[in-house]
This record gives sequence, C-alpha cells and structure tokens, in this order.
Amino acid sequence: MSESESVSANGQSGPRTPEELLAHLDGLELGYELHRHPPLFTVEDSKALRGELSGGHCKNLFLRDRKGKMWLVVTLEDRPVDLKQLGATLGGARLSFGSPDRLMTHLGVIPGAVSPYALFNDVGRDVTVVLDKEMLTFDPLNYHPLSNEMTIAVSPDSLVAFLRNLGYEPEILDLAALA
Repeated sequence: MSESESVSANGQSGPRTPEELLAHLDGLELGYELHRHPPLFTVEDSKALRGELSGGHCKNLFLRDRKGKMWLVVTLEDRPVDLKQLGATLGGARLSFGSPDRLMTHLGVIPGAVSPYALFNDVGRDVTVVLDKEMLTFDPLNYHPLSNEMTIAVSPDSLVAFLRNLGYEPEILDLAALA
C-alpha cells in the first residue's frame, strides 16, 4: 500500500466514505442534521444554494509550510485570513495552500469537500487542526461530510467531541484578532 492510501473501517484501501463517517458519528451518538444538495466547490457556491440553512457557515483552509507540516484552519466563511500573520502565530511557519494531491493523500477529499470531518481520513494524524474561536459561538455549524454534495449541521460541542475522539486537541485561535 502506498503512502497515499489508507485502510477504511471496512478493510478497503483508499479514503473512507461519507457513509462510513456518518456511521461513525451515529456510533458516537453525535447528533447532526444531513442536507443533500448539488456539488458545492466554493463559499460563493454555498451562499448561492444554501437557502435558509441556519447557523455558522465555514471555510476550511488546508495549509502547509516549506518543511511539510500541515494545518487545517477552520473559520467563518467571510473571515479574512492573513497567511503571513497566521504563520507567525503558528510558530513562524511560512504558509501556503496544500496541493490537491496532498489534500487527497492526507485528508481523502477533493477541493471543495474539505472540512474538519476530513480528518477522519488522516490516519497518520499528520494535520494540525485550528478552529476559529468566534466560529464556535454559532450553533449549528455547517460542514461537508467528505462530500461536497452534502452538508451536516452540528453543534460546536459535537464538532470538538468528534475531533477529540479521533485523537486531536484542536487549537482554538481568535482569528478575528489576526485579521
């Protein structure tokens, strides 16, 4: 098996499926509301098609530094993010966006389907997760569950419980103060 492959819960190689993720959430008894929709690739797509879907709407930035360290920064969709300032806050890293190949290798998703739930595929726990402090004041929060043809609405507590269940302790930053 190559570095870019993982083994799913059912023993198949490759990224885990949205159905496996939803079954995992059900097993943890972390409530969510599932919404199906046409594929969404950008924040603008999401804004155009969301209708009356309430709660916090988010964007997810898959970032890396020159040494290969990776971060998933999850923030409110309209939050400006200064990568230079964020890099300094995260320890002096010069940040850039991870490539689609790196995204698939480590999180098992395509651009447009990135969310904290993609960490379900990070079997090596190679990605550090950063959550926007203000984002966690919204309930529910809306994310793609490994597919940009679905959105799940979850409570902030359920999101953090999911991450901790996977072995992550999310770094919570006041990204508004960095803007």
